[in-house]
Amino acid sequence: MSASAKLAELGIELPDVVPPLAAYVPAVRTGNLVYTAGQLPMESGSLLRTGKVGAEVSPEDGKALARVCALNALAAINSLVGVDSVTRVVKVVGFVASAPGFSGQPGVINGASELFGEVFGQAGAHARSAVGVSELPLDAPVEVEVIVEVA
Repeated sequence: MSASAKLAELGIELPDVVPPLAAYVPAVRTGNLVYTAGQLPMESGSLLRTGKVGAEVSPEDGKALARVCALNALAAINSLVGVDSVTRVVKVVGFVASAPGFSGQPGVINGASELFGEVFGQAGAHARSAVGVSELPLDAPVEVEVIVEVA
């Protein structure tokens, strides 16, 4: 099943590409790889939440926000090469703005990882880093970037 068909089956419509907040592009292709810029949990031009995971933002909410970041990454990929050209999700890097003492970054970034599994099946299995940071742009709780292989 194609990625676009799987998204439709899941009832997911890809959002519009989030416009860059600075001097970069949403995604770039080199050879058979597409790298996305870090994607924030933006929806309809607005950041959905601000704050630190483990304080103002619960880990469960952080996980849901990571899923939104992943959808925004798919939108960036789709605008560049089409989501159906993805043959494998290679690497996911997730940043979690973390309250002091919060160490549940992997569970938060599972929101992105699980989405890629739902959409791409075994081809969505990827290498990953989940990193806690003190601050993210716009006081976002999470940011996700993705590397995919394309046909």
